[in-house]
Amino acid sequence: MALLYLSDAERGQVWRRIFAQELPHLAFLEGQDAVHDPADVRYLATWTAPPDPAGTFPNLEMILSVGAGVDQFDFEALPDHVRVVRTVTPGLSAMMCEYVCLGVLAMHRDLARFVVQQRAETWAPGHPVLARHRTVGVMGLGTLGRAALEALRPFGFGLAGWARSPHAIAGVETYSGHDELSPFLARCDILVCLLPLTDETRGLLNARTLSQLPEGARLVMTGRGEQLDHAALIDALDTGHLAGAMLDVTDPEPLPQGHPVWHHPRILLTPHVATVTDSEEGAYSAVAAIRAHESGQAPEGLVDRARGY
Repeated sequence: MALLYLSDAERGQVWRRIFAQELPHLAFLEGQDAVHDPADVRYLATWTAPPDPAGTFPNLEMILSVGAGVDQFDFEALPDHVRVVRTVTPGLSAMMCEYVCLGVLAMHRDLARFVVQQRAETWAPGHPVLARHRTVGVMGLGTLGRAALEALRPFGFGLAGWARSPHAIAGVETYSGHDELSPFLARCDILVCLLPLTDETRGLLNARTLSQLPEGARLVMTGRGEQLDHAALIDALDTGHLAGAMLDVTDPEPLPQGHPVWHHPRILLTPHVATVTDSEEGAYSAVAAIRAHESGQAPEGLVDRARGY
């Protein structure tokens, strides 16, 4: 019985050490060249699965994503019995909270404008707005979305949240489903996208939905780049309907040279660094998932295929 690890070699050294300590009964194989008998592979740890993984490894039971996302996997190519599990660690939640607070405060205090003014040697303070006069809306109310809302609470913003299904969160105006998306967007002075990428969320932030945000609203994008129509965003910024955006994800990644996002004066851009999986935490997350699976339990981070996350 073996786990096949197909990811970063440096991280793999950490995983090998931890698996030897925690799951000594499981052979740790690194790279497909290390597989002598494909039938030995029960678990596959990777970011992108090889073609026809279940056909290649006939006894495959679980695919472990080495990151928090799973939209890179083709679920239709996997038999129903093959579980897909995403990485769940304390560090991922903490880092996302840091980034959401960074992005919201940067948008709230007009950081992009001051960056432009510094380069132009211009001193123009403007008129800051009190946090209590702005509402921050978070799209996605899973573990990360709830943690982000809690991290934002001390600043005094009004808080709202939207998800595909109803949620009740103390001190947060919650909305759900397609029918409540428009009224939710109308409440958001700063919109934070933390949604997973699914067929339903791909292209969700487009010219129509961005127009439903209030005049002068701002966007913090930490979901997936495919959820945002970049041309619609540029148009909304250039017409003044939106006042700013901070993007950690784009489509494609990286953006091609000359793309207008690179140099837009109202956009702050970071290279998909909102969360980065710590090697040790990632390994222990995988260990916990395998232990749960072997004991007949549902691992934390188990993907609901019907939802895609």
